[in-house]
Amino acid sequence: MSSVQLLPATATPSISTAKATPFKNLQSCSTMAELKQHHANIIKLGLSSDNDAMGRVIKFCALSESGDLNYALKDSFCQNNLIHMYVNFESLEEAKRVFDSLDKKDDVSWTTLISGYSRWGSVDKAFVVFESMPVKNSAAWNAVIAAHVQNNRFREAFNLFERMRNENVAMDNFVAASMLSACTGLGALEQGEWIYDYVRSSAIEVDPKLATTIMDMYCKCGRLDKAFEVFNGLSSKGVSSWNCMIGGFAMHGKGKAAIELLKKMETETMVTPDYVTFVNVLGACAHSGLVEEGRYYFSYMTEVYGIAPGMEHYGCLVDLLGRAGMLEEAREVINEMPFRPDVGVLGAFLGACRIHGNIDMAEEIGRQVIELEPNNSGRYVLLANLYAKAGRWEDVANIRKLMNDRGVKKVAGFSMIELEGTVSEFIAGGRTHPQATEIYAKLEEMLVRIKDLGYVPNPDGILYDICEEETENPLHYHSEKLAIAFGLLKTKPGETIRITKNLRVCKDCHQASKLISTVYDREIIVRDRNRFHHFKGGVCSCNDYW
Repeated sequence: MSSVQLLPATATPSISTAKATPFKNLQSCSTMAELKQHHANIIKLGLSSDNDAMGRVIKFCALSESGDLNYALKDSFCQNNLIHMYVNFESLEEAKRVFDSLDKKDDVSWTTLISGYSRWGSVDKAFVVFESMPVKNSAAWNAVIAAHVQNNRFREAFNLFERMRNENVAMDNFVAASMLSACTGLGALEQGEWIYDYVRSSAIEVDPKLATTIMDMYCKCGRLDKAFEVFNGLSSKGVSSWNCMIGGFAMHGKGKAAIELLKKMETETMVTPDYVTFVNVLGACAHSGLVEEGRYYFSYMTEVYGIAPGMEHYGCLVDLLGRAGMLEEAREVINEMPFRPDVGVLGAFLGACRIHGNIDMAEEIGRQVIELEPNNSGRYVLLANLYAKAGRWEDVANIRKLMNDRGVKKVAGFSMIELEGTVSEFIAGGRTHPQATEIYAKLEEMLVRIKDLGYVPNPDGILYDICEEETENPLHYHSEKLAIAFGLLKTKPGETIRITKNLRVCKDCHQASKLISTVYDREIIVRDRNRFHHFKGGVCSCNDYW
């Protein structure tokens, strides 16, 4: 029965009169002998992979009293669709069984299985299948590179990309999009610009998806100006292009610019804002403290466009109100939601309670969040920090014990910086870098200079925040400070330093970065887990609102 659902058997293709007769004959078959004869004619006409033709073959074989389903499943086109069906249902063993049974495996067979393993997180199995291919074409390279990118294995994706280039396989728009996403993940602006330059100098078509990927790379690598330049240069802008640019302004804390772009979208184009548009607009309001604007657009999207608020919209509204200290109103929003709040909504409220030190409101929701995501160490940490701030050390110990009992491991904090096409990664207190001696010497110089401006280490939110930087290391040796020191060593005076973190910037590093930007007259751009921070002249673009 599942086989019948693989292809639509009712669609009528646009075909010439010469081809119409064999299709009609397929539909009028009454025996398997007739079907085989007319199917042979279809194959001779080069239509063996036509959806409508094969849909009729499968339908007859599966539903007719004289039908033979095994006959249909011997066709490679049907078998490829069967692999695809099993992949969709996460039946990877069955998909592999069908794949192994194929007498002749075509490009579709290989790439479908590789992509299937990737989709469900089995990247290593996808790689094994790829390596067993006798001939690797561009589709196969794209499938395996995409597999690694989609599962955040960016460095391995770069290694595969280098192999592909060494084997003289030309980069197409699919590989370009995957590699730009890898650059985005690593914050590798130089590599991303190299790929974009290659795209522009070659015959690669910049379709809407690739254009959006280029913009996203620039936004997330700290070059909002370049992203806007690409956006303005597009001859045609679909809703995804507008959403990407509005989202870029949001993550950089430029809420008013995001709203202005929405207004331009509404008044100067025929493009209609959608669900994602308003997630990004509300996120922009949340990151910029635009409370009244956020309230307005939350209602506006329903009143004007008929878009019912979804989980993400509620999460943004709760985040907006909570960060602004309106905890009672934020809790009221949660209580009045038409559906059960997810961990994102509750987590936003819990984070707001942490910012404002409200242990009473946080405690009950904190427990709920932990049970909703029992393997997420950050959820335990938020609640533990609140207990620590309130001096409830027994509760802190209980949270730690709960983590240990459940085998929940803390997430290691790291910071990355790209220089001369190479991405260097730092962990708190790490000394494995070849230039560690020089880096630590520069760090000590940094600390002396910012202390002259009044810097005092701030352990608030750090001592118990085991999800952020390692607490065993002094505040001075957090990964972000090491990355900044390396950047100062390797870049020219006045050059912007760009850093990517996997966790939220701590209060101490935030304050230190502001002072470093003043002492060295540098702009320091940091992308953390939640947003961008542009440190320049002793201030941060987030206005200490993060």
